[in-house]
Amino acid sequence: MSVWRTAVTLMGGVALIAATATDTIAVIGRHVGMPVHGSIELVQVAVLVAGSLAVLVATVANGHAKVHLLVDRMGDSARGAVDRIGSALTAVFFAALLAGSVWLAADLWAAHEISEVVGVPWRWMRLFANIALGATIIVLVRQVFAGRAR
Repeated sequence: MSVWRTAVTLMGGVALIAATATDTIAVIGRHVGMPVHGSIELVQVAVLVAGSLAVLVATVANGHAKVHLLVDRMGDSARGAVDRIGSALTAVFFAALLAGSVWLAADLWAAHEISEVVGVPWRWMRLFANIALGATIIVLVRQVFAGRAR
């Protein structure tokens, strides 16, 4: 495993642990009469980071779920073509997600949106998600042109 992939995987894992720890502390706090205000906002940030990095790492590792029912019955050349088409369509899907997300980010960038309780600046979270989506699209396009199976 490359150093880059290890670092990104660790960052995503830390984000998941942070989400779990924050929610656990918030639940315990509610039960003992000391609620943690803003815990939902912090969990949202951690889940965004973990999810964005998980999609990127799964794409790099060819770890997305696949249905092999028909593809396994094809010859090598047909299987390669179908895998390339699948990667291309996945890139188109992520490009559509990125287009909508960039549109929202551009529209709301000057609004200086922040979360209600903790004050998380949402524009930076949108930027993080957009960068992760862009990186995922780049990986998929490279897989299409390199002929690497999805």
